[in-house]
Amino acid sequence: MAYQIKKAAVIGSGVMGSGIAAHLANIGIPVLLLDIVPNKLTEDEEKKGLTLEHKAVRNRMVSGSIQKLLKQKPAPLTSKKNLALIEAGNLEDDLEKLKDADWIIEVIVENLDVKKGLYEKIDAVRKPGTIVTSNTSGISIDAMAEGRSEDFQKHFLGTHFFNPPRYLKLLEVIPAKTTSTEVIEFMTSFGEDRLGKGVVLAKDTPNFIANRIGTYGLLVTLREMEKRGYTVGEVDSVTGTLIGRPKSATFRTLDVVGLDTFMHVAKNVYDKTEGEEQEVFELPEFMKKMIDNGWIGAKAKQGFFVKKGKEIFEIDSSTLEYGPVKKMKTPSIEMAKQQKGLGNRVKSLVYADDRTGELLWSILAPTLLYSADMHRKIADTIVSIDNAMKWGFGWQQGPFEVWDAIGVSKSVERMKEQGETIPSFAQSLLDKGFETFYKEEDNELFYFDGEGYSPVPVNEKVIDLKRYKKKHGVIKKNSGASLIDMGDGIALLEFHSQSNAIGLDIMQMINFAVDEVEKNYKGLVIGNQGKNFCVGANLGMILMEAQDDNIFELDFVVRTFQNAMMKIKYSSKPVVAAPFQMTLGGGAEVCLPAAHIQASMETYIGLVEAGVGLIPGGGGNVGLYLKHLKGLPNGLQVDYQNIANNVFESIAMAKVSTSADEARENNFLDFADGISVNADHLLYDAKQAALSLYDNGYQAPKHEKFPVVGETGYATLLLGAEGMRLSGFISDHDMKIAKKLAYVLAGGKLPYGTLVDEQYLLDLEREAFLSLVAEPKSQARMQHMLVKGKPLRN
Repeated sequence: MAYQIKKAAVIGSGVMGSGIAAHLANIGIPVLLLDIVPNKLTEDEEKKGLTLEHKAVRNRMVSGSIQKLLKQKPAPLTSKKNLALIEAGNLEDDLEKLKDADWIIEVIVENLDVKKGLYEKIDAVRKPGTIVTSNTSGISIDAMAEGRSEDFQKHFLGTHFFNPPRYLKLLEVIPAKTTSTEVIEFMTSFGEDRLGKGVVLAKDTPNFIANRIGTYGLLVTLREMEKRGYTVGEVDSVTGTLIGRPKSATFRTLDVVGLDTFMHVAKNVYDKTEGEEQEVFELPEFMKKMIDNGWIGAKAKQGFFVKKGKEIFEIDSSTLEYGPVKKMKTPSIEMAKQQKGLGNRVKSLVYADDRTGELLWSILAPTLLYSADMHRKIADTIVSIDNAMKWGFGWQQGPFEVWDAIGVSKSVERMKEQGETIPSFAQSLLDKGFETFYKEEDNELFYFDGEGYSPVPVNEKVIDLKRYKKKHGVIKKNSGASLIDMGDGIALLEFHSQSNAIGLDIMQMINFAVDEVEKNYKGLVIGNQGKNFCVGANLGMILMEAQDDNIFELDFVVRTFQNAMMKIKYSSKPVVAAPFQMTLGGGAEVCLPAAHIQASMETYIGLVEAGVGLIPGGGGNVGLYLKHLKGLPNGLQVDYQNIANNVFESIAMAKVSTSADEARENNFLDFADGISVNADHLLYDAKQAALSLYDNGYQAPKHEKFPVVGETGYATLLLGAEGMRLSGFISDHDMKIAKKLAYVLAGGKLPYGTLVDEQYLLDLEREAFLSLVAEPKSQARMQHMLVKGKPLRN
């Protein structure tokens, strides 16, 4: 059977259910959101004279949850417009509507009997072939499927999202014994391609994969903190980014998750295990007291940490009193910071003969042993376990990758000395004469499967640039960028400077790349796999030249940047930009002239130069103005002033999109540009877009003139800014920047509607940029941004 999901239904409108509904709406799937009917009127409903039979009352649970989606941080919706795809209903009046859904997702209370009662109702109304899944975090999938019709059982499985669904990558797919192979395969591919998730197949065991290992590791950390006398702050200072874990480390993570939620997840395993394993999954007494006190974390504004005024305090687990946050300070931490590579850093810390080494060894060793013991019990491969921890808990390395990094043989020897029992899976690795759980041969990665090594599955849509470059090499590189052959006639220009900031090295590579592609390739992709696509031009270099009054050098740099952007735009072969995450200033300017933008769904793009006292200098002003003009209907009278106003506001206010959807609404993307929901597929999608453009006879745009608003438009642009200055919302220097920006966008002292070419506006832009960069207050803003990492208002 060929499955398609054109419409979905989510039952349960709490934070998780409404978040899943929002994510479905983000990818364009209409969704029916249902919940129970209230049995009591609110005070507000009574004042309005409503009854329990009124539709607004009966749908109150869902309607309230939908409205909360607009206020939640981080935002569950990529665009407020997506709210229109979510229909509110209730389980009594709208149950019949489930017959129209292709996928029904249950996200209700974690109670087996309640879930089974709901499934009985769903089974009575769903159409044959409708997929039904549970977002349970630990209840048995097989137990939930019992007693249902054969078609229901065939189409039933677990789909465990991680919160928040829009942002967290992991989706655990948990088949029941009765789930058909076709349904498992479809949901796996759908989860990856449409939902944009990293999918792992989990076994029907308590807490599945990520929560099983993650909860164990957190509870071991709690135990060792109490046992060895560490403070909350000390533990967090070494269990975060230092060892490749999220910045929130251990206790800030627990505060965000909620101690009550964590207690429930831990209890899932506690109730279904025995002996030593069960002991680990029992919460320590001090944590139970915190929960009894209501100190359950961020939602209660008090947990392991509490904020008093501007200061943050940590809890003392022995007294439950709060005091100043303490951080671990040992020689090994400073030495580890000098190490290159995460694996080397973790290895040096784990074996350090000080308090840091003692803590990390006591946390990591049990977690590695437990992960090995869980192999085959919770997942079939170590790849699934490692991916689940990376995608669900934000670890940079999964447990078996960590074990390889610290040395399997060395660590096992130490474990044995301490009287630990080594799981047979880990021991068999050493018994067979192997040294690592993963190995690389001929640039291919293999994993230990218990007998020997099997190849790590390769997905053609997931391009690993580091591995790709090892295998295929590079065409040319310098300190800022590399040109890589992606195959099929497409080249890739990869930025790899510090923060991917644009300097002369990257500009030189852009020029070389376009020339090379025009001669020998079908198209060019500009993309990378750094933390962010590009956070702008090399601000430090600009400030240094400005402080030295080296305006001639800066003029050369700005001209070179503008020319490189025009080279991208007028290339005879299609250039596709593949932005993701922060795409700011110069990063946005690289995208605007491209023939096509293939953006990750999580792309935060904006021209933010005003924040450092400047205006865009690489063609961003004219680029965004033309992006607004592009696609306007022919033959209709256009209000160019309105367009200029929108562009002026976007640049002057340094607006940054909160998603690719919003970037499209702000005209950084147009409707011909693409959005990749799965960030791992971004480079593949960009390559396909470049090939498609070439195969469809791509032709470079012609040099054409376009209208500007001129002198009257300039005055109009400044009216709003002047009002803000007089009201005290912006400073005199902000006003000076606004005047320069308005002059550039208006095209100077010309009549309204005068046709100009790009070079004319680029020259105005360059002059304005150079005049602002010489301003002491602009230089102060640049200095502040470089030192403090945030804008200065002066």
